[in-house]
Amino acid sequence: MRSLVVAFLILAAGTAVPLAKRNVQPTRDQTLNRFFAPTTPPLVSYRARRLLEASTRGGKMSASLEAWTERDETGRFSFEVINSSGSAVIRQHVLMAALREEQRIDNERAGHESAISRLNYMFDVTTEADSLLRIDIKPHRASTFLVNGAIFVTPDAGDLIRVQGRLSKRPSFWTRSVEITRRYERIHGVRVPVEMRSVADVRLVGASTFSMTYIYETINGERVSASTD
Repeated sequence: MRSLVVAFLILAAGTAVPLAKRNVQPTRDQTLNRFFAPTTPPLVSYRARRLLEASTRGGKMSASLEAWTERDETGRFSFEVINSSGSAVIRQHVLMAALREEQRIDNERAGHESAISRLNYMFDVTTEADSLLRIDIKPHRASTFLVNGAIFVTPDAGDLIRVQGRLSKRPSFWTRSVEITRRYERIHGVRVPVEMRSVADVRLVGASTFSMTYIYETINGERVSASTD
């Protein structure tokens, strides 16, 4: 079960004249630099309804949980469970544990442990795939917070769309591997996570899955409309 909790954690310089106005495609190095440029506007606070689901033993054990989650302007994270069903073991040891661990990381300002940064990773721009630029990422160290895999960004702005890969360190002897995919979107101009999925290969029980989706009510104090940009 801890494998799914760890998987959840896997939590990025433009030119003076925008290249698009000069009708010139940015180089891959420029795209990578833009990815590392400070996010504008940054995500400061939000309120979102989340749906968390997990299953194991070929689906014989499963659970779901719905919660309101909130980060205030000071960076403090809180949550309130509004609905839950299924296996009590999975609810407590996977779903609730995931929210509690996010709360710990946010409230202890420990997000740098899993950040997609040069401090944690080496980056290698490789190929374009599905109109996105793939950038391979390799951790500087083995860690249950870091992944071997790739990020996918827009070729022009270097905007993060997806992260996928395998945890660089197994969470425990019982876990052979954990595969992770996380998607991002810009809502009201702010880049935010919208979906996270993982599959852990656990000894004796086989594939164990975890997913979490976000529906935002407010971002940086502004209400999110039904149609987002």
